Amino acid sequence: MTANADQIEFWNGRAGEHWVVQQTAMDRNMRGIHDAILAFAAPASGETVTDIGCGAGTTTLAIADAVGTGGKVTGVDISVPMLGLAKERAKAAGKAIDFINADASAYPFRTKSDLVFSRFGVMFFDSPPAAFANIHTALKPSGRIAFVCWRTPQENAWAFAPMMAARPFLPPQPPPDPLAPGPFAFADPDRIKMILTEAGFRAVKVEKLDSVMNLGPSLDGAVDMMMTMGPLSRALNEADDATRAKIRPAVRAALEPYVTADGVQPPAGCWLAGAKA
Repeated sequence: MTANADQIEFWNGRAGEHWVVQQTAMDRNMRGIHDAILAFAAPASGETVTDIGCGAGTTTLAIADAVGTGGKVTGVDISVPMLGLAKERAKAAGKAIDFINADASAYPFRTKSDLVFSRFGVMFFDSPPAAFANIHTALKPSGRIAFVCWRTPQENAWAFAPMMAARPFLPPQPPPDPLAPGPFAFADPDRIKMILTEAGFRAVKVEKLDSVMNLGPSLDGAVDMMMTMGPLSRALNEADDATRAKIRPAVRAALEPYVTADGVQPPAGCWLAGAKA
């Protein structure tokens, strides 16, 4: 089986299609995190940048603005549906961006970048040390890497609260492997440092970011999103309509404490990670 085959199948199925439909909402959800990781990575005018897990291209477009016409940006992702939207958005914006449908853990990078960047695109590798060793080959000797990843589920109420609310209505599940590929695989900052160091990076730094996920102005809309995107949607993959009907009000009640004047905003706990090549 191809490395990361499960993730390739997942992001080329309903998950990728849902993200395309929800792209505008997802950009709103992550606005605070988006701004923080771009400031942390600091892409500069004239730089060459590779965006790993670029998805629908929001970060790639922002990086293209930062590096200007003298720079070059390449987006890499395994999801054909999301890359299709990314290409459309780049064309509409008049941006000369290369998009590559590939698994970054194995892709033979030929262009050497000043910066490898990722917003939540590096937690899904079957073998993180091997994947980051390959990503290291995408950098110039003077280059750097910067990415953002989630901390523990408990520090991310946007995902944890709906999952806990739904659990009584779902079949018993074995405890998740905290190191398995998935959104919370890099919750341990010491693991991040170890993986990057083993992959050949140096001067590794990991900083805490406390933010929110803005799930929009409507509580019912927030419930819809959590039931079609993210960890809960995976758990509901085999759920029938009757089960979903029971879960929906429980998820609504779990998200209600996070309603604010600016929208439904559960906490989001992240790590900003960086290192030199």
